Amino acid sequence: MAHTYANLLTHVIFGTKDRSEFIDVQLASALHPYLGGIIRELNGTALAINGPTDHIHLLLALPPNLALSEAMRVLKTNSSRWVHEQWPRRRAFAWQTGYGAFSVSQSNAD
Repeated sequence: MAHTYANLLTHVIFGTKDRSEFIDVQLASALHPYLGGIIRELNGTALAINGPTDHIHLLLALPPNLALSEAMRVLKTNSSRWVHEQWPRRRAFAWQTGYGAFSVSQSNAD
C-alpha cells in the first residue's frame, strides 16, 4: 500500500460487562494510556480516550489494512488481561461482548 492514503476516523464505544462501574480514577489513569499503547502497536493512533466508570470512548485513526473488528478484539482482550495481571483484586473486570463504532469526518474530529 505504498501509494495508499487513508484518514479513517472512528468513534468507538464499549462498556464494562453488565455496565459495572469498574473504571475508577485509579484504573482510568493507567488504562487509558495502556489502550493508546495497544492502538500504537496496531499502527493506529488514539486521538482521544475517555469515559465514565462503566464504558470507554475512543477516537481512533486506524490503518486501512486493519479491520475494525480485529482492532477491537486485540484491544479488549489485551486490556482485560492487563487489568487482571496488574490488579489481581479486580478479577471481576471484563468488557461487554460488543461495541459501537461510528465514522467521524475530519471536520468533526475535535
